[in-house]
Amino acid sequence: MINDNDIIDTLEELEAFLLLIDNGGLGLKNVAGVALATNNTNGRPFIAVLDDTHKLLLGRWVTQDVFENGKELVRRGPKKLH
Repeated sequence: MINDNDIIDTLEELEAFLLLIDNGGLGLKNVAGVALATNNTNGRPFIAVLDDTHKLLLGRWVTQDVFENGKELVRRGPKKLH
């Protein structure tokens, strides 16, 4: 599910979101990974929280800047960059 009101527009917000997922702060079960993706209908970028069967558990829209510049942060995880 993607809530249109929740848009991640800075790398700091992306990092905080990733830490929240890592720490179980959203109460999601069966989280297997996260990925930056684009909506097939309109090409809008988002961050996807996926389960072990690659089903979307949660999504947040991201700006194009975060999509382009946050790939390494998503790939390596927030703790590994500091």
